[in-house]
Amino acid sequence: MIILNENMRGSNTMNNIIVYSKNNCMQCRMTKRYLKEHNVPFEERNINQDPQYLDTLKKQGFQSVPVVMNEAMDPIVGFRPDSLKELVG
Repeated sequence: MIILNENMRGSNTMNNIIVYSKNNCMQCRMTKRYLKEHNVPFEERNINQDPQYLDTLKKQGFQSVPVVMNEAMDPIVGFRPDSLKELVG
């Protein structure tokens, strides 16, 4: 699922932000809400809906979600507003 709205298009935020999440995860919800409230477009990859994403995370050494990935910075694990603010343009 890609979360975009009209005022996000053409923004100067970093591209290709991926949020790995799962159902009933408070930190995942808070991370996605933070990004939406700051108009940061992202693609959500839910490990409950698509289990292959769980394998992807495990192969990279992650053991929990949310994991926010962007090619321009290190992954963010958990709800980390201090780190997420770097994605706000």
